[in-house]
Amino acid sequence: MSAHIVPVRVYLIIFGALLVLTVVTVAAAGVELGWLNTPVALGIAVSKATLVVLFFMHVKYSTRLVKLTAFAGFFWLAIMITLTLSDYLTRDILAAGK
Repeated sequence: MSAHIVPVRVYLIIFGALLVLTVVTVAAAGVELGWLNTPVALGIAVSKATLVVLFFMHVKYSTRLVKLTAFAGFFWLAIMITLTLSDYLTRDILAAGK
């Protein structure tokens, strides 16, 4: 199995994109968007995490098994976040009914 050689230019482009997204994160934190603050922040964070996983962790150039494992990890994380939010978001409803 031969390793995929990634040009330094690609790493510099990804680094620049991560810096731009960090500036966007700081700028978005200073803007009052109401209930959209959290979705915007999470969208930016997911974008940065995707770039890191794909390029710096070399998942983009890996085998299907590695891609499946990475997907399974994120799928499990989504399940855990969904279960946690379903508990958290229903607490006011249950407390109001008493």
